[in-house]
Amino acid sequence: MNLTSRYTELGEHFSVVDFPSTVANPHLLLWNTELAAQIGVDTDNDEQRAAIFSGNQLDTQIKPVALGYSGHQFGHFSPCLGDGRAHLLGAIKDHQGKLWDIQLKGSGATPFSRGGDGRCALGPAIREYVMSEAMNALGVATTRCLAVVASGETVYRHPPQAGAIVTRVARSHIRVGSFQYLASQGDIEGLKKLAEYVITCHYPQINSTAEQRYIDLLAAVIEQQIALIISWMRVGFIHGVMNTDNTLISGETIDYGPCAMINQFDFDTVFSSIDKQGRYAFGNQANIANWNCARLAESLLPLFADDQQAIATLSPLLEQFSEQFNQAFNTMWQQKLGLSGEQQSDHQLVTELLQLMKQHQLDYTNTFNALTESLNNQLTIPAELQAWSIKWMARVDESSYRIMRAVNPVFIPRNHNIEIFINEYEKFGQSEHLNKFLRVLKKPYDFSAQVSEWCQPPADNDRNYQTFCGT
Repeated sequence: MNLTSRYTELGEHFSVVDFPSTVANPHLLLWNTELAAQIGVDTDNDEQRAAIFSGNQLDTQIKPVALGYSGHQFGHFSPCLGDGRAHLLGAIKDHQGKLWDIQLKGSGATPFSRGGDGRCALGPAIREYVMSEAMNALGVATTRCLAVVASGETVYRHPPQAGAIVTRVARSHIRVGSFQYLASQGDIEGLKKLAEYVITCHYPQINSTAEQRYIDLLAAVIEQQIALIISWMRVGFIHGVMNTDNTLISGETIDYGPCAMINQFDFDTVFSSIDKQGRYAFGNQANIANWNCARLAESLLPLFADDQQAIATLSPLLEQFSEQFNQAFNTMWQQKLGLSGEQQSDHQLVTELLQLMKQHQLDYTNTFNALTESLNNQLTIPAELQAWSIKWMARVDESSYRIMRAVNPVFIPRNHNIEIFINEYEKFGQSEHLNKFLRVLKKPYDFSAQVSEWCQPPADNDRNYQTFCGT
């Protein structure tokens, strides 16, 4: 790989040179051929891939780094978090000239590990690969996974588990917590450099000058965060740990630890074992995105000459978040129901549907898929929705099927299937079920490619299902 260094000029301690810890017996488990071709990774064989993407074989020209950042974790601020188990090998330029970060996750302790071993267990590695690829196929902005390599070593958790290293690919790893990190250190020059770097990388359309650039940057980030949360809600994704250190400035999904997909519809759904208060519940994700954007605004304040004037300028952007989100949210429901135009009764139509879905514990994905295919006489509308559907049918037209099919997936990475994949890898080092799923995954909106085994929720509807942080 032809790597270049990144982030080395963005403030003291922002990136710290650190090398992955070698592992005993690296073995390639998963390789993303499509992604490798897209970004121009040209490694020759599985043995070389295992050596490089375990951290055992490094580029001699570019030194790997661990990135520093802060984070509000469940509302509590930690000024110095950083990559405690990840090493950024560098960035690679694709065929269109775009840079992509290549980061190893689970590659050993770093200066930010705070006593941890810096390793990753096999289960979370498989989950990240499957979930990130599923999200990409579903059209949700996300980081990607290039590879999963078994380390040949034991990771001491409860119970002890096989270890693995994930290779994450991202347009950048700059987070809200990255801005918080430099702001908390009083590094104004670093903040300026970071803001300019983000604008250049992610928001080149911003052509304003002076303080207006930072105002426009916040507005652009808010817009991207709203688009991301709408995508999550559309497909039924729950992130589970929306801390500011897990909020990318680019508006892409990162960190697939305690994430999950909803089965039966309920805005209060929580699967994360550490989210005791429901802070990051399915229906609360927009509120948290707004809160995280407010933390970004606070971090930008040192770039303004007058704090009070800055607050007066930035606050309206945050206050408008709810209105912007609600507009996008309403549009999402219109698309999921194939409603052309907008009528005053549409809000009540959606509200009644969601109430019925919650009351009867209807599956989120399957319900909207059934409504979609009912227009083609391929599936039947659930009995619980028959009376409601009379009003809905009065609002659909010849364009409705096309609109609905584009936004309502046929299948998703259901939680119980993810557990099957993980269990098979833990027992056998491979998973035939996952191989089948990855083939079907290429067309998650294609009803003709429907495979019933991926469409059915578990018998208990994940009633006692919990997800856990990958550390």
